[in-house]
Amino acid sequence: MGILYSEPICQAAYQNDFGQVWRWAKEDNSYINVQDGFNGDTPLICACRRGHMRIISFLLKRNADVNLKNRKERTCLHYAVKKKFTFIDYLLIILLMPVLLIGYFLMVSKTKQNEALVRMLLDAGVEVNASDCYGCTALHYACKMKNQTLVPLLLEAHADPMIKNKHGESSLDIARRLKFSQIELMLRKVS
Repeated sequence: MGILYSEPICQAAYQNDFGQVWRWAKEDNSYINVQDGFNGDTPLICACRRGHMRIISFLLKRNADVNLKNRKERTCLHYAVKKKFTFIDYLLIILLMPVLLIGYFLMVSKTKQNEALVRMLLDAGVEVNASDCYGCTALHYACKMKNQTLVPLLLEAHADPMIKNKHGESSLDIARRLKFSQIELMLRKVS
């Protein structure tokens, strides 16, 4: 089921209902940046939670504000970086891996899609060092998830690996604690 939103355009964006998102945006362009009454998510944040590229692209073309934050002080970039494989994705990968490596190609495709999503948001001008209510930036989350694809992308966009969260940990500290040497090396080169 997922999340229920009080704003119809947010619900449509979350559920990947492009037709409804288009109708709401056509009716009144201010709906593009409307914030849900419960958690403050915008349609862009809703679409980024699920990785709905077509809706994200549409909202960005309609000048959705990439730097609006929800009640957890997170931007769309936080959710794009935190996006993981769904249970169904994992199930398909496991089931299809022995069949001509289809599962592997599915995994690579999903990873590339997430990378394209983050790149799209960075190109739209999202603040790469924005921190949430826990003091975490997108780079903190990429390091927690050991995402060696997104870390270089964020560093290229001038993400600061030395920003500390509310627990006093920088992205470099997280990579070191999780013993992920490849990411730690990338972060050391920048800092």
